[in-house]
Amino acid sequence: MPRGRPKSQPSIADLQAMIKARRAERNKLVAERKKLETKLVKIDRQIAAFDGSNGSTSVGGSRPRNDKPLPDVIHEVLKKNGKAMKVGAIADGVEAAGYLSSSANFKGIVNQALIKDKRFKQESRGMYKVGR
Repeated sequence: MPRGRPKSQPSIADLQAMIKARRAERNKLVAERKKLETKLVKIDRQIAAFDGSNGSTSVGGSRPRNDKPLPDVIHEVLKKNGKAMKVGAIADGVEAAGYLSSSANFKGIVNQALIKDKRFKQESRGMYKVGR
């Protein structure tokens, strides 16, 4: 029979820390899943373009359709973050939120939307936040 100090129960603070760590890990996994879903949709559309082209050079309907316009999704990403973000991080957040784009330079498109929309304020070079 082993002797020694009995194992104690974890404290409430320990349990709260474990819950917080699990929630953070879950949120990372959800974000990763969204990125993968976005990639799968893009791949599915590329496959459909090959299957449905009928020998023509242009493929109708290959432009992705989104539920919300880009500035609205950018606003949600910035508001959720709560602080200024770089354009690249904003673009990544928009894609993680499920926004689809066939643009080769999506970061540039996001930058244009940030400049044009009055809801966003430039905090410093390349850093934007939601205006107050």
